[in-house]
Amino acid sequence: MSDPDASDVEAGREYKAYEAENERDALLSKEGNVDRIRMPPDSLAKRITGQQFGWLHVSAAFLSGLIACFILQYAVCGPERFRSTSSGDSVTPSSNHDNALAPPYVGSTEVHNFPPAAPTNAFPSLFPTNVGYPGGTPTGAEPAVIATAPAYPIHTGAAQLVLPATLGKKVGKIPKEFDMFKKWGNLSPWFSVDRTAFGLDSGPEVPDTCRVTGLHFLHRHGARYPTQWASYGGPAKFAKKINDNAAKWNASGNLDFLNEWSYKLGEELLTPFGRQQLFDLGISMRLKYGFLLKNFTETNTIPVFRTESQHRMLASALNFAIGFFGYPFEGKYQQSITIEAPGFNNTLAPYKTCPNARVPEKSDRGVYYQKEWVAIYLENARKRLQAQISGLELTIEDIYTMQQMCPYETVALGYSKFCELFTAEEWDGFDYALDLGFWYNSAFGSPVARVQGIGYIQELVARLTHTPIEHHNSSTNSTLNDNPITFPLGQSLYVDATHEVVVLNIITALNLTTFAASGPLPSDHIPANRSFKTSELAPFATNIQFQLLACTAVPGPQIRIIINDGVAPLTGIRGCPEQKDGMCPVDTFVAAQREIIRQTDWTHDCEGDWTVPPGPAWNTTTGDAPR
Repeated sequence: MSDPDASDVEAGREYKAYEAENERDALLSKEGNVDRIRMPPDSLAKRITGQQFGWLHVSAAFLSGLIACFILQYAVCGPERFRSTSSGDSVTPSSNHDNALAPPYVGSTEVHNFPPAAPTNAFPSLFPTNVGYPGGTPTGAEPAVIATAPAYPIHTGAAQLVLPATLGKKVGKIPKEFDMFKKWGNLSPWFSVDRTAFGLDSGPEVPDTCRVTGLHFLHRHGARYPTQWASYGGPAKFAKKINDNAAKWNASGNLDFLNEWSYKLGEELLTPFGRQQLFDLGISMRLKYGFLLKNFTETNTIPVFRTESQHRMLASALNFAIGFFGYPFEGKYQQSITIEAPGFNNTLAPYKTCPNARVPEKSDRGVYYQKEWVAIYLENARKRLQAQISGLELTIEDIYTMQQMCPYETVALGYSKFCELFTAEEWDGFDYALDLGFWYNSAFGSPVARVQGIGYIQELVARLTHTPIEHHNSSTNSTLNDNPITFPLGQSLYVDATHEVVVLNIITALNLTTFAASGPLPSDHIPANRSFKTSELAPFATNIQFQLLACTAVPGPQIRIIINDGVAPLTGIRGCPEQKDGMCPVDTFVAAQREIIRQTDWTHDCEGDWTVPPGPAWNTTTGDAPR
């Protein structure tokens, strides 16, 4: 039987402390064993102590000892020990870990279970959340920053997180304009993209002669721990590797911190920073679009927001609601929680009902390209870091996982030493590796991207036209979508929460082709001015505004799509004009989306027995399966 208290990295048990006293007991004899240490016989002792030595004998012995020490140091340390340093080099004391192997707890999982299961001082009845006597409570007018402010507020990302001020020794300097937060692909904290990032010189502020009449808002969950499974990399794998081999290796230099490092990440849950992201996003949207709530007051209704049952999805939605409505939010809106599990149709988690989305050869094609690219851009880093750890071979995948550790630890713990290990160019490479993964797995290069996004397009068309979904032939849920209480039509504000893969599915299904202009993406270099960047389209808390407008200078209702505060061109949508502010008539937009819905075949794309070869032998830039 295995020891029930043994460290279990996979199960996430907290490692035991290894006290210095244990080591002392192993090195020193117990009192009861003193009698086993035999003293020399009296005659021998007398001969030893009574022996006389002259100064010549002593000098010769001392010189012999010096020579022996020199030979031993040269044999063990090599000639580098005896070379003088240049005037520009500083001499640093040797680390305490220079010769010691890593302690056995290194890489094991450290968990702090809060709150305690049954706290002894918990008396909820003595701490009510409402004791009356609230004071004055008159309310004011709703904010409307999007319509009234002279400028649009820019979101810069992550004020509570810390990035390295300097990189490790021999890694390089941080370029002046370099922002590491923007180099983490889908693991980046969301930020307002540059005004012209998507090709239009227009911002999210309301265009001249227009006013906002409605908003359909789609957002991703906030920053989270790593997911349970990773097709390539995965921080828990690396932690397990160094823990399993702790008795064999020792790190130095920039990797010296590994000698005392433990794995402190959970799995899939929202992190404290992730909670803040969604709370802040809720406040931001209330400040910009709060005036849309007047429509609900006039119709004596409240909004319905949607999310899924997964823990981080529900936590994200509720944190958004606390930011948007304030606490308490009961009675101010209704939260629809769709089930994210096999057998339940769900447009916000369509992969659960699309069988081909669970076939790696069809839905995980990006791994092929990622492996090729990682082997190129991280080879120098592998050699550099391997030189700083002895007794353990680091693979290219290990180095890539160490890069992953940087954003995951940063958004969970606030700072990560792993961020110091890589150059600016290597962070550019990491960002592109994630682009390759998502392009070929979830966006325009995936044969199951459009079909997974099409259900949400059907719901969007139903909301825009105030008419029920015509045919439930995708991931739509007829039970919920056909009920005007759980899926209301004709409202001025909708908020839906989903995952980054679904956001990319929807962008693909909409046919926003400007993001596909530089595809297919190569795996041997980073294309100049590439049009597809995961950090801009699908970071933590990414958000899309489907902004509805009424304008005096343009006939009919208009729609714009704003992704992380960047206005997306709609020219890939049939009939939408090249308009400087990215506007398209709603009727034209709806007609084009209905055509896309008709052309998308769920039965073939999700259930069909088709195949695609790995790598560039087959490609798509529309997110469609082969016909």
